[in-house]
Amino acid sequence: MKHLKYFFLTLGVIIIDQVVKLVVHFNMAMGPTGEISILGDWFKLHYILNRGMAFGLRFGSEYGKLGLTIFRMLAMVVIGIVLYRMAKKKYHPGLLWSIAAILGGAIGNVIDSIFYGVFLDNAPYDVITPWFHGQVIDMLYLDVWEGYLADWIPIWGGKKVALWPIFNIADAAIFIGVFVILIFQKRFLKREV
Repeated sequence: MKHLKYFFLTLGVIIIDQVVKLVVHFNMAMGPTGEISILGDWFKLHYILNRGMAFGLRFGSEYGKLGLTIFRMLAMVVIGIVLYRMAKKKYHPGLLWSIAAILGGAIGNVIDSIFYGVFLDNAPYDVITPWFHGQVIDMLYLDVWEGYLADWIPIWGGKKVALWPIFNIADAAIFIGVFVILIFQKRFLKREV
């Protein structure tokens, strides 16, 4: 039963993520008019809806979001099974905590995709059904940089570019989990000789 402790982190990420999203949804105006400054112009709360994947990327067809949501659900199940098996085999705790954070973030965003289109009525108007087409609520805004890129840079050169990710608690949990695994992979995956 000790191996189940990692799933408490997963549950904690899900609860915190959903509470923050619902507080933002019910208490903030969408877009710049409802923006709240946390650390000057650098870090703000800024309520937006993301109908696709990370950074607003989308699949092109009308069934793209449905396919993405089903893929995310399958990935959650696989990650959960892998976490359970790795915990039973006593893999490095840092690896297990990181995977638990990734799983919590994945589930948090899938909840938005499956249910928010119906319960919060935030599905885009042109979808076939609001089920599985909910938009993910994002609110953490890092205003990193905005400016023009040098002309010599291929593709984007000479264009105005803004680096300003807007994300949520679930996205942060996924990013932190992956980042920790990448940084400490040698320690986490060290094999006994």
